[in-house]
Amino acid sequence: MKITYSIIAPIYNEIDNLPELHRRVKEVMDSAGASWELILVDDGSTDGSTEKIRELAEADKTVRPIIFARNFGHQVAITAGWDYARGDAVIIIDADLQDPPETILELAKKWKEGYEVVYAVRAEREGESWFKKLTAAAFYRLIYSITDVKIPVDTGDFRLMDRKVVDVLKQMKERHRFPRGMSAWVGFRQIGVQYNRAARVAGVTKYPFSKMLKLALNAITGFSYFPLQVATFFGFVSAGVAILAIPVVIYMRIMGSGAFFGQATTLIAVLFLGGVQLISLGILGEYIGRLYDEAKGRPLYIVRDAPEEQ
Repeated sequence: MKITYSIIAPIYNEIDNLPELHRRVKEVMDSAGASWELILVDDGSTDGSTEKIRELAEADKTVRPIIFARNFGHQVAITAGWDYARGDAVIIIDADLQDPPETILELAKKWKEGYEVVYAVRAEREGESWFKKLTAAAFYRLIYSITDVKIPVDTGDFRLMDRKVVDVLKQMKERHRFPRGMSAWVGFRQIGVQYNRAARVAGVTKYPFSKMLKLALNAITGFSYFPLQVATFFGFVSAGVAILAIPVVIYMRIMGSGAFFGQATTLIAVLFLGGVQLISLGILGEYIGRLYDEAKGRPLYIVRDAPEEQ
C-alpha cells in the first residue's frame, strides 16, 4: 500500500496524552484526503504507554507500534521512526501535543509547493517558565552562531521532510544525534512555517535542564569545532601574556622592585595555565569520547516489537 504521510511520535511515559494524540492526528489526517500512518515509537516507557500503544494499534491499523527493548533517548526514537516510515512525506511531532497536529496541514501545503524540508518555527511558547524560554532562546542563537550549519532558530524537531531527505538521513549513523541539525546539514529546499506552541496537555516535560544541556553539547560537538578553537585561542593568549610578562619581570627585578618577590605570582600563573590546560583536555576528551562511541559500532537501538512490513 502506498503511503503519502508518515507521522512519527516518540513516546516516553505519555499514557495520558496518547488517546488525544491519536484522536487529533486521525482527525487532521483523515481531512487531508491522502493515505497516512502514525508511527508510535515507545522509548522504554514504564507507565503503561507500551500497552496503550498496542491497544491503539489493534483498534486502528494506521497506527504502527515500534517498541524499544529499553530507553535509548528521544533522538534515537526519531531515527527509528525514519527507518520504519513508508510515506512520501515524513513528519516528526511531539507526543505531548505542544506541537499541534493541525499544523501538519500547513507543513504539507509547503511540501506540495516543492519544498523538501518544512520546519515549524515557534512564534509563541505557552505554558513554559521564563527560565525555559530564556535558556531555549539562548540555546538556539548560540547553536546558530557557532555551528558550521545554519540551523534555523526557534525550531524544534517538529517538521516535514520529503522521502529523498529521509533516505539521506537514514545513511547518517552517528550515535550522538541532533536531528534538527542533521536535516539542516543535508540541504535541499527548506522553508519555515510559524505556529504557536501550546502548553503540554498532560504529564511532565521529558527535557529538564540537564537533558537540554546534553542536547546542546551534542549539537555543538556534532556540527562545530568552535570549542577546540576556543581552547587554542586561550592557549595563545596565555602564551602571549607569559612572553610579554618575562621582560617586565626582569626589568622590575633589576630595578629592585619587590612586586614580584615571593610565591604568590608563581602560584597564580601556575593555576591559570593549569586551568587552561584542564579545560582544553576536557574539550578534547568530549570529542575523543564521541570517536570512541562511534568506533564501537553498536546498533543505535534495539527493537523488541515492530510491524513485520517495512
